[in-house]
Amino acid sequence: LCPVPLQVDGLFIIGWMYLPPHDPHVDDPMRFKPLFRIHLMERKCATVECMYGHKGPHNGHIQIVKKDEFSTKCNQTDHHRMSGGRQEEFRTWLREEWGRTLEDIFHEHMQELILMKFIYTSQYDNCLTYRRIYLPPSSPDDLIQPGLFKGTYGSHGLEIVMLSFHGKKAKGTKITGDPNIPAGQQTVEIDLAHPLQLPDIENLRDFSELSRIVLEVQEQVRREEQEQGQEGEEHLEQAASQPASPLGGGEGAEGEETAAGAEGTTQDKAPASQPFVLPMGVISRNEDYPRTCRICFYGTGLIAGHGFTSPERTPGLFVLFDDDRFGFIWLELKSFSLYSRIKVSFQNAQAPSREAFDEMLKNIQSLAT
Repeated sequence: LCPVPLQVDGLFIIGWMYLPPHDPHVDDPMRFKPLFRIHLMERKCATVECMYGHKGPHNGHIQIVKKDEFSTKCNQTDHHRMSGGRQEEFRTWLREEWGRTLEDIFHEHMQELILMKFIYTSQYDNCLTYRRIYLPPSSPDDLIQPGLFKGTYGSHGLEIVMLSFHGKKAKGTKITGDPNIPAGQQTVEIDLAHPLQLPDIENLRDFSELSRIVLEVQEQVRREEQEQGQEGEEHLEQAASQPASPLGGGEGAEGEETAAGAEGTTQDKAPASQPFVLPMGVISRNEDYPRTCRICFYGTGLIAGHGFTSPERTPGLFVLFDDDRFGFIWLELKSFSLYSRIKVSFQNAQAPSREAFDEMLKNIQSLAT
């Protein structure tokens, strides 16, 4: 998955691939390059050209699979190859995608991950499938404006994440993936019902102190979920033993109103700003992160082995810096991800309804699994 807006330019429809900036410059603008071009001819005729590679436009094919889905195929894949073979292709890809050479990357683990990504992406450069992605709907109660963000992911480089709000939860869904967590998976989940008060700046430098605070909230969340589960079972047993109420639904509506009120209260009490610094030992690809934040919440982050093996949600800290930047401290990995808003304007990308957006999220996650 990757944002590919379609642009009508005279007699052409052009599909552009939008790429994040070079790692770790998360605040830099997006990069883009053409993927395919449809030349609109007379008499309801059109020709399709593949724009991938370094030898100019060449013959391609496009097929409408179903509503909101189509695929493109290159008919001249030799245009994607280079005279120097795979080694030259890899070095060229590395300069374009990472802005550096292999000699610049001293970390062996990072070299391994980059090579894996090259092998994976180059396998599918001749046939690609595109599915519609909606931008998340917004609400006046949202913590910040939802949307697309560029984020740092350690040795994986920069990736694109969609931030959306769902009542007491906020979700970060990967739009681009890596060898560990594929696109479509929910990379982070923020529990907006559990804000965290950071310690003073000196104690915040102590990773064990931050870890203690986060794990205490994790245990609190676990107890609350267990209690809610027990209450739900008791409620079902009582409902089964009592006649149905002709006014059914009133109690649930009252509960929703109370929850919304509590959520608004939590955000209203948030301080304007507080000092922030990463604890000692936490690794960050970008040291140029803000030194003040608005509010922090307990959250979980998805980690897995290569090939999305043994996935698990682990505790972490969501840090809201401002309207356009947030961060996430992965407790188990001792790693920090910094996210910056993508300010490109995508036309006609708003979801027609909340239900349509939720359905899209389910669809892209099912594709990843």
